[in-house]
Amino acid sequence: MTIGLEQYIFVSSLLFAIGFGGVLLRKNTLAIYMCLELMLNAANLALVAFSRYHGAMGGNLFVFFIITVAAAEVAVGLAIIVALFRKKQTVVVGELNALKN
Repeated sequence: MTIGLEQYIFVSSLLFAIGFGGVLLRKNTLAIYMCLELMLNAANLALVAFSRYHGAMGGNLFVFFIITVAAAEVAVGLAIIVALFRKKQTVVVGELNALKN
């Protein structure tokens, strides 16, 4: 039994849908951030699957750059979340109106 492109795309779309649902439904900034990362990894999985299916290295190259940017995003995103928590003492999105002032 071999795993085909359809199964990879199904898992990728399922992960993306779970992440998208989490971004829309969660109120905790850390949970929203983790769901955004899940969506990014779902896109990476789809790119690697298409790259392997077509026998080209273009998708793998995109994944390398996406992972590099995601590493910087993690550092900046967590720093912003920690700064907001230190200022407001909460991570609930509805109570964070620091950007309005």
